[in-house]
Amino acid sequence: MYIPWLFFGLPAGALVDRWERRRVMLLADLFRAAALMALVGLLLADLLTLPMLVGAVVLVGIAQCFFDSAAQATIPAIVGRDKEQLAKTNGRYWALDTVGRSLLGPPLGSMTFALGRSLPFLSDAVSFLVSALLVRLLPANQVSNGPHEPVLSAIRAGLRHLLRTQDLRVLAFSMGAYNGGFNIAMAPFVLYASDVLDVPNAVYGVLLAMSALGGVAAGWMASPITRNLSYRQTMSIVLLVQGLAWAGIAAVGNVWIAGLLLAILGAGSSLSSVAVGSARQALTPDGLLGRVVSAFRLFGLGAAGVGALVGGAIATAWGLTAPLVAAAILLGTASLLSWPYQHSA
Repeated sequence: MYIPWLFFGLPAGALVDRWERRRVMLLADLFRAAALMALVGLLLADLLTLPMLVGAVVLVGIAQCFFDSAAQATIPAIVGRDKEQLAKTNGRYWALDTVGRSLLGPPLGSMTFALGRSLPFLSDAVSFLVSALLVRLLPANQVSNGPHEPVLSAIRAGLRHLLRTQDLRVLAFSMGAYNGGFNIAMAPFVLYASDVLDVPNAVYGVLLAMSALGGVAAGWMASPITRNLSYRQTMSIVLLVQGLAWAGIAAVGNVWIAGLLLAILGAGSSLSSVAVGSARQALTPDGLLGRVVSAFRLFGLGAAGVGALVGGAIATAWGLTAPLVAAAILLGTASLLSWPYQHSA
């Protein structure tokens, strides 16, 4: 699911900035539904192979590159660029995303798979059709005014805007540090939970659900929480809180406290998404938004992958507690570097 962002994210963002965005989202949903329906057909015919499954996942991921870039670019076109309104809209956007992705999706996937192997894929296809129907309710003609320059030139223009806008540049670094630090700790965390916290396998999902609940609550309340903070102040505080949470889990080694701190981590995840998303939308011209969104995703996902590899290596070399400590140090340092010591938007 992440590989398409590395190879197709930037071109998708450039194309989204020249196409009608509602149509992009609609076609992406229909494409994803068709890919999953084809997968269901192969599964029912007993023709599905692992390469075909991987291919279907990659195709869905490519369509997601287009959908997500268009969706994030559409939000300010609908609700405007007022800081509080963006925080409210993005907060609820990510809260609902967390409900589907982390709370309802996994247990429903397991339950439907137990009833029939094709049912999770069929349900996912239907969900994209429902999404397409909802997308049709959006205002039409969400087209950027950006020039139709060659794709590579368009990508360079988006990257230039990101790198030359101080707050966006710092937030891209901060998001990379956040994702990297999170995955340094989270990649081996299932082993830490079982070997150090003595969490049974069946209960591990409850710990993850605590994180999701924290994310939903913070996302829904993002506007009042961040009202008196700049985008960079919000991100800096989130980095510090995440670092302290991982340090607390490592220091105490208690499953109940770990659950509480994971809820705080989930809350921080939502608030970081709100801060970064709102800043992109407020500080980027409409004609560049798709490209800037895809560039942020490229940096964030790259850092997440590197973080996961580093976390596994640290755990192998120094034990399962070491990645949590390393993450805390990285996140604390990033928090200091992200804080706006001069006036920031």
